[in-house]
Amino acid sequence: MRCVSLSLFRFPSVAARLWVLGQMGAARLSLPKVPGIGTFKLCGSGTGEGFTPVPNTQVWAILATWPDEAVARSQIARADVFLRWRARSAEAWTVYLATTSARGSWGGGAPFEADAEPAPGPLAALTRATVRPSVALRFWGRVPGISDVIGQDPNVIFKIGIGEVPWLHQVTFSIWPDTQTMAAFARADGPHARAIRAVREGGWFSEELYARFRVLGETGTWGGRSVLSERIAA
Repeated sequence: MRCVSLSLFRFPSVAARLWVLGQMGAARLSLPKVPGIGTFKLCGSGTGEGFTPVPNTQVWAILATWPDEAVARSQIARADVFLRWRARSAEAWTVYLATTSARGSWGGGAPFEADAEPAPGPLAALTRATVRPSVALRFWGRVPGISDVIGQDPNVIFKIGIGEVPWLHQVTFSIWPDTQTMAAFARADGPHARAIRAVREGGWFSEELYARFRVLGETGTWGGRSVLSERIAA
């Protein structure tokens, strides 16, 4: 069963932030040399609940695919590029995932292979889209309302917005305790549902990808704690 990893790193100092900006080029040369790595994406993040148009220059991410969870854990623990990022960061966290469904494309390709069955317990949702420049202002005008709703939802375990190109390429990632709570949020009428309708009616995205994952485990901490805590045995 293939594995997807999302690794987050926090760089609070100015020097560390300048270093990681340089890694947006350097790591693109290093990551293809990591044994077993498949597709990978280097991303920045948003502020607040993560779903805002204001970049957070402290938090950066590496998303990658692997042949299985064992290879993912081994390489993220030992590969030079991940060691360098952890050494420079004040905090690092990785979540390991198995894809249960995926539709759409990312950069013209399909990075996630849905080869896992849904199971009880925590699950993650990822949405990636390319926003048409002509509607970017209208799209981002709706995002703070979505961010507020997600931030107030007592069920969401974790949420962050990341992206490759600010304002035009956006990724939303969230972890939920079970399918029912995630579905209830998606169906509820509010900023999220209204934004989805506007996207469909206005053709705001030139490319979209939607994926769901089983949560396999984690390494590291975020905000000084285990993100999954007692929800799943890491």
